[in-house]
Amino acid sequence: MDLLLYPSSISFKSHASPPRPNFPNFNSKKSRNFLRNPLIWRQNCRIRAQSSNGTAGDGFVLEDVPHLTDFLPGLLSYPNPLQNSKAYAIVRQTFVTPEDAVAENIVVQKDSPRGVHFRRAGPREKVYFKSEEVRACIVTCGGLCPGINTVIRELVYGLNYMYGVDDILGIEGGYRGFYSKNTVSLTPKLVNDIHKRGGTFLRTSRGGHDTNKIVDNIEDRGINQVYIIGGDGTQKGADLIFKEVEKRGLQVAVAGIPKTIDNDIAVIDKSFGFDTAVEEAQRAINAAHVEVESVENGVGIVKLMGRYSGFIAMYATLASRDVDCCLIPESPFYLEGRGGLFEFVEERLKENGHIVIVLAEGAGQDYVAQELHPIDEKDASGNRLLLDVGLWLSQKIKDHFTNVRKMAINMKYIDPTYMIRAIPSNAADNVYCTLLAQSAVHGAMAGYTGFTVGPVNSRHAYIPIARVTETQNTVKLTDRMWARLLASTNQPSFLNSNEVIPEKADQETMEVVNDMRITSI
Repeated sequence: MDLLLYPSSISFKSHASPPRPNFPNFNSKKSRNFLRNPLIWRQNCRIRAQSSNGTAGDGFVLEDVPHLTDFLPGLLSYPNPLQNSKAYAIVRQTFVTPEDAVAENIVVQKDSPRGVHFRRAGPREKVYFKSEEVRACIVTCGGLCPGINTVIRELVYGLNYMYGVDDILGIEGGYRGFYSKNTVSLTPKLVNDIHKRGGTFLRTSRGGHDTNKIVDNIEDRGINQVYIIGGDGTQKGADLIFKEVEKRGLQVAVAGIPKTIDNDIAVIDKSFGFDTAVEEAQRAINAAHVEVESVENGVGIVKLMGRYSGFIAMYATLASRDVDCCLIPESPFYLEGRGGLFEFVEERLKENGHIVIVLAEGAGQDYVAQELHPIDEKDASGNRLLLDVGLWLSQKIKDHFTNVRKMAINMKYIDPTYMIRAIPSNAADNVYCTLLAQSAVHGAMAGYTGFTVGPVNSRHAYIPIARVTETQNTVKLTDRMWARLLASTNQPSFLNSNEVIPEKADQETMEVVNDMRITSI
């Protein structure tokens, strides 16, 4: 069948372009002069499969990512150095074919359209950079997460060992490091053991994104590959950098590597560091369980990360098996009345003599807003500062049972947030980070740009940055995973009461709480 691009037609094939006579060497380290051409790329184009007679075929849609040849049409390509690699010599098929795609949805019904697909990640037969002319840079932005150092290490190793790139810069201190900090030259020897440490070897910061200053610095330094590790706001910044690079007609590949410990990035299966966070969260849950089991009427509350998405709380609860109740931002709950949290806590105390509650930091913010006056403040990334629901809930439960039920309880409150963020990644995340980094390197060397990389249905793919930033991944209360949690804890769903929130906060306060979204980079 013929594959047609709307609004204009292209064939679904490699981006190799025929050589053009007297084409300038704009990759030269000596001159670092970049070719500038008119902008012709239309981002987020889709390729839809059609039969040869023009009628709709099987509904195959490819959400493609930008390529340097889309706005530098005469760009030269070169044989991939991996064809001479000893490591890849034993691989049956060294290179990913242009037709390889990864399906966004793999559960389909008979005769249903094949749906959206993404380009499969991996090495291509042709590259658009000479190894000796590459100057790459790596930057980390936003909050900490297990695995950042592993990604940095594997980017350096991938560039150097697979493609022979020696010129790799580390941008220190986040986005503002492009124009206000010194860089560090990264070598395999320098980053050899950084994966054993938590945090980020390059240090990080929030905010500081100035697109023009950043791209000016990229151009001045002769950087032609940019690897950006960060979350939602950071990836939005990467998209702006790509668009400015495209506007200026620079031969610069911009690759995003999504990072968020909350696992709230859309499209991809999960974010790196998530498995490590769940594993470490279990230690806190186990500590709470030991504490409350050892006293009479013990109530243990463990607050975990999860500003808008309760994945860590949900998976840690399922993995632990010691949790009686899990509260997440997606699921409203109420305290008083039949079927409320207070009644459930009392039942568990009478039945077992103790209870463990796991609480995501974004849960119950509407409740807290009724009693506390939220301060309309944001961090440097534009995130509104959350109220401390953990301390609030601990006090509410203690007050209710002491003053209303006349029961003595032993409250144990644990907040392991920063301990979880700061640890090194576990074995599973280390493997995952290696695949992410190598996939990003393969994509940039192959000339793709303005993309992010991640697993889609267990296959790594190149995804348009806009797709992973247009919405957030959240726990769906109608999915089986949440039902599995309810079946495991035997907690109420808190969805059947007509009085989910007995007293609504004033409209102004609720607007502040409901507006807790990233509004800047």
